[in-house]
Amino acid sequence: MRKHSKVIMLGFVILVWGVCSSTSGRAYGAIPTATMQEIDRVNEKGPYLGIIVPNSFEMNPLLQSPSFVADLEVPYLDYFGRRFRLGKVENEKVIIVMTGLSMLNAGIATQLLLILFKVKGVLHYGIAGNANPQLQIGDVTIPQYWAHTGLWNWQRYGDGPNDELALESNGDYTREIGYLRFANYQNASENGKPVDNFLNNVWYQPEEVFPADGIPEVRQHSFWVPVNKHYFKVAKRIEGMKFQRCVNSTCLPRAPKAVRVKSGASANAFVDNSAYREFLNSKFNITPIDMESAAVALVCHQQQIPFIAIRALSDLAGGGSAVSNEADIFASLAAQNAVDASLRFITLMFP
Repeated sequence: MRKHSKVIMLGFVILVWGVCSSTSGRAYGAIPTATMQEIDRVNEKGPYLGIIVPNSFEMNPLLQSPSFVADLEVPYLDYFGRRFRLGKVENEKVIIVMTGLSMLNAGIATQLLLILFKVKGVLHYGIAGNANPQLQIGDVTIPQYWAHTGLWNWQRYGDGPNDELALESNGDYTREIGYLRFANYQNASENGKPVDNFLNNVWYQPEEVFPADGIPEVRQHSFWVPVNKHYFKVAKRIEGMKFQRCVNSTCLPRAPKAVRVKSGASANAFVDNSAYREFLNSKFNITPIDMESAAVALVCHQQQIPFIAIRALSDLAGGGSAVSNEADIFASLAAQNAVDASLRFITLMFP
């Protein structure tokens, strides 16, 4: 009799909780019912091209472009601190979302976009530092691969390349990708050789990836994340496109151009250091350096959504001779160039 009473009481609690959840407009503490209904209405018009942008000064030139027309019925939908703007760009249905700074924000915004909305592909654009001495500020780069270069295993002082990393035997870390030796970047030397540095070495690590169609909790690893092959092929038709070269009376040596490159890198660090810039380029053949693209790439890779990133170079990542970072002058120009290249890509990709 006591057991039966407990079952009845449990059923009553569940019923009351369900009614309260329903009347409050939420189901299981998740998306409010009214918001879910709006999302359903939006998705009925899909699928969309998702456009992901880091910051407002990079997004505004797109929103102010005559190529963008906001949806008259639902111009935007706000959820979880993000505003998802709906409309058309060059007659292609799009959802535009701003991520905010850093890998974490970029990953969260991308995941929300792909979970909430019917998205057929992702275009990510913005500005970046330039690690490639063959290119100049203002040039628009379209990498074939992206890497997160901020995931390290920091080796203790005294250990070297032949010493196993902590937890390497468990399969958590690897020495396959390579390392940065801090002693190689000291001014002091003994007999022409770098002296030891207590910071020692950091080894670059791949991300753990759990594919949407994979076995749950069975990890895969990815350091180089490729963009979509077809998107990258279409982007070849952007190469040679010319862009504006002056900000007020300050002009670049030549008109910037668009170029496909081998690889780009992202990490939660603003690189304004010539030594690290040169290292990334010589070690990994990196051209653009930013703080978001690899996060967007990794989420799209995990969700198996076609992806491409277009990054215009706003500065030399510490490789210039100026006292201040060049982005102070050329960030607006680079942002506009990235938008112009993105609009051209959309026209070519979705004629």
